[in-house]
This record gives sequence, C-alpha cells and structure tokens, in this order.
Amino acid sequence: MGTPAGTHLPNVSAGNASGGNASGGNASASNAFTGEAAEPAGLRTGPQGSGPAARIALVGVHGFGTHHLRNLARLQAAGAVELAAVADPQPPAPGSVPPSAAVHQGLEDLLAATANLDLVIVATPIQTHAPLALAALATDAELYLEKPPVASLADFNRLCDAAAASGHGVQIGFQSLGSHALTAIAELLAAGTIGNLEGISATGRWVRDRAYYKRSRWAGKRSINGVDVVDGVATNPLAHAVATALRIAGARTVADVASVETELYRANDIESDDTSVIRIRTTAGLPITCALTICATESVEPYVTLHGSAGTAVFHYTEDRLVVETASGTTEQTYGRDDLTENLLKHRSAGTPLLSSLLDSGAFMLVLEAVRTAPLPAPIDPTYVQWEGEGESAHAVVANIEDALERAGREHSTFSELGLPWATSTPASFPVPSA
Repeated sequence: MGTPAGTHLPNVSAGNASGGNASGGNASASNAFTGEAAEPAGLRTGPQGSGPAARIALVGVHGFGTHHLRNLARLQAAGAVELAAVADPQPPAPGSVPPSAAVHQGLEDLLAATANLDLVIVATPIQTHAPLALAALATDAELYLEKPPVASLADFNRLCDAAAASGHGVQIGFQSLGSHALTAIAELLAAGTIGNLEGISATGRWVRDRAYYKRSRWAGKRSINGVDVVDGVATNPLAHAVATALRIAGARTVADVASVETELYRANDIESDDTSVIRIRTTAGLPITCALTICATESVEPYVTLHGSAGTAVFHYTEDRLVVETASGTTEQTYGRDDLTENLLKHRSAGTPLLSSLLDSGAFMLVLEAVRTAPLPAPIDPTYVQWEGEGESAHAVVANIEDALERAGREHSTFSELGLPWATSTPASFPVPSA
C-alpha cells in the first residue's frame, strides 16, 4: 500500500489513526453522497451563512475519514461546501465521494491539481500528520487536523511555528470540545453548584479485540522504523477523555501544565499501552487523573467527573450528557454540539474563535510527549488477564479493571499505588519544559 505523496514515511495505510469519533463508532461512508442521511438530525448546530460553497479537500477517505465524508455530504447537501478533491493511496468506496470530486493518491498531487481551496482536512495515520499538515499550511487553505495533532512535542512546536507564519487557522479534531455542555459546566462551577472544584478524573472503559491491532501496520505501535506513532490508549482511542478533562480544568496550552506522571501497562501483545493511568497537575494546582483501558469486560461510554466539595458533575462526553449530583438531588441534561468543520469555516469567513485550536492542544501534547518518552509499558501477568471470544474477535479483560479505574480516578492514584497485584510498574515523571 502506497504512502501519501511527499510524506517520506514508511509504507502505511491511509486509514485514520483515530479509534473512534467523539460520538462513538465509525459507520461506513458508502453512498455518503447519494442522498442517504449523513448524520442524525438535531445533533449539530450552526446554520450556514450565505455565500459560495467552501472548497474542501479531504486527505484520507478510509478509517476515520469516513466520518468526514458523511459530514461533508451533509454540508454539501446544504450548499455550504463542495468536496473538490480527495487523496488516499486506496480508492474511495463506491459512492462515498461525489462524481465531481477529483481523486488523487497523495496530497502532493492533489495540491498541484486543485486551486482555490478553502479547507484541507487531514484524516490519516498519526505518523503522517506532521508532514501532511505542513504541506497543507503552505497553501492558502485552513487546516483541520485529526487527533492526536502529531506524534511528538518537537513536531507540535514546528507545526505551531508554521501555522503562525501562514496566518491560517488550524482546528484539531477533538469533537467533544464542541459540546455545549462545556459552557454549562463552566457556569455551574462559577455558581458554586458543586462547591469548590477539588479534582477531575477521566474514566475510559472500552473493548478492543485482536483484530483491532491487525487493522494496520501502525496499530498499537510506539514507532515504525524510527518514526514516532504513539498509538496508546491515552493518545488515540481514548484521547478525547484526556483532552476533555484538560479543557474543563482550564489547561489548554503547554504553559497550563505543571506536571505529568504516567504508569503504562499492556495486556495485549503490542508495543504501546492499553491500560494506563495519566496523572496531571495544572499550574493552578488542580489534579487530573485519567484512568483508561481498552481491556474492559464491556464497552461503556467514557466520562469525565468533576469532584467538588459539595457534589459531583459527570460529563458523558460522547453523548453530550451532564449529570450533576448534590445534596439537593440529581439533575441530568443532554446538550447540543457545534460541528468543528463548520466552526473552522466560520473562523475563515468571519473570524469566529476556534473551538479546538492547535495552540489549545498544547496541554494534550505534553501528555502525549510524556507517554512517548515514558518507559515501555509493563506487561500484565497473564494470570490477571482473561480472554473473551474466539480468534480475531477475542479481547483481553484485565481482572477487576472496572473497580481499579474508579478507585484510581477517585483517589488520584496509579494502579501500583492502589496495590493491585498485576501493577508491577511505578509512576514515571515527565520533565515538563519551562514555559
């Protein structure tokens, strides 16, 4: 399988690195432009303004690129965009792109043949993000870059410099950051509804089978031929949990983070971590603990918990659902969400602030860098791992992992600090660079 032109990277699939979108799951993009509904009605907000349709190029039409194809079909049906061209080493699925869209094997060819682009969307494997993003920023288009932004802090800094020099907006695909629930959370904190905010935890309990790690060469890798990939539980499949917790804590940029500790494990036969605790402290002194696994008994929608002195608020970010519990009782409300592509187009046309800007992913990139440079994930003793299912559908289940995740988040402790019998590692501290 070929590499997108101009990347100078190992032979990798053009399928996106993301393990799932913020709304959960990846449906097929087949027939996205043949009149079928693109997304459930009512989930997205933000009517399009008048004016010519924005010209869009999509790099990566498989994997998570199928989400963008569905979303672009919705926007094109509304007259807001025109999908002018796509690029992928593998041909698009029949009916997944409009007949008017040019199809290229790589971004270099696409840019050479396509003029007057308003937006380039990059939805490709993690290790290709940096070169493709830099190439896109050399044009006059805005950039939508899927999460995680890049695979190292050095690449992040280079990308920030290039973005600043270009003057173009760069949106990072943390879709949960478009949720209107974030405004509601800020308001309840300001009102003291749950008292003083004492800490935040992010809990992720997903299931990924053996086939998940065989879907591409980069799946579960820390690097390929010396090129960073960092495909771990906290940096890819459950990266939204980390990013959302950081945003609620007010930690957006590199300067907002005081410390990061990691404790990484794996039950699967992979390079990267699949069961981990990431412990962060903001410069304001707020603790954030992310306890995450893809080796759970069953998949449960992940959530971020705000621990207050007088109550809790639990944000189920894939569902935009907020549950607040205080002495007065429990309330639950589901909110709307702004689409990040529409937000980026409004930024280009009217200067609307970006909801998930490149600079505001700096705090997340410190976490990714801490994972990238941490000691190798410790293998979990097979005695404490049960395999459910058969063949490629089999998935690992770590003993009592649900209870371990809850305790880690509640107590802001790592697995070894909880005294779990399989937790043979210790927390590794990352030297946060001075601002």
